[in-house]
Amino acid sequence: MKKLNYIALPFIFSGLIACSELNQIVNELPTSMEQTTEPSTFEMGEGLKAALEKGTIQGVVDLAKGGGYLSNEAYKIYFPPSAQKVENTLRDLGFNDEVDRLVVSLNKAAENAVSEAKPLFIEAIRGMSIADAKGILFGSDTAATNYLKRKTATQLHQKFEPKIQTSLDEVNATKYWTDIMTQYNKIPLVEKVETNLSRYVTERAVDGLFLKIAEEEKAIRENPQQRTTDLLKKVFGYADGK
Repeated sequence: MKKLNYIALPFIFSGLIACSELNQIVNELPTSMEQTTEPSTFEMGEGLKAALEKGTIQGVVDLAKGGGYLSNEAYKIYFPPSAQKVENTLRDLGFNDEVDRLVVSLNKAAENAVSEAKPLFIEAIRGMSIADAKGILFGSDTAATNYLKRKTATQLHQKFEPKIQTSLDEVNATKYWTDIMTQYNKIPLVEKVETNLSRYVTERAVDGLFLKIAEEEKAIRENPQQRTTDLLKKVFGYADGK
């Protein structure tokens, strides 16, 4: 029996050492796991790009739908400010149907053009530097939208305007506008109004688009349910803690 105990002793000590080491490893696990909650620089960049692609694509899709601009007061395109007096005067004279028809056609033209934004946004997002991504992640609620505006606004205007001009022609907005302006300018003593309709609609369409993108960005930052992948949860969860 004694011999057996002596023989067993090294194994007992070995087991105790193994248990001791195991306990130490287990005790250290929470620390290790906490450390892994901090995303790497690469993960930050990829997580932010994924979030931006999700938000911008959804924003474009929503606005490109029928009524995307028209049915939401935040994006809806009305008469140009220079022509507000025209609208009021024509409504007072009973031309409500003509004015409403023009407003619908302006918004339809914007909806037809907004899909042009998608490839420009994706190119800007995928070309984002690590420094840009980190600055945006810890920036304001609209830091990503502001970045996209800096990178794409000029190109968006260039892409949108010819598309909008074509759409204005297709939906008869150009004709409606010409008819309305002709009627208005015939009114005695009124000051004649000249407005570049396609440029005005382009500016309003781009402004509405960035407003929509800003809303999508805020939703991802503020609402954990919008973070639909583990990477998004990790990156924005970490940003929340900062």
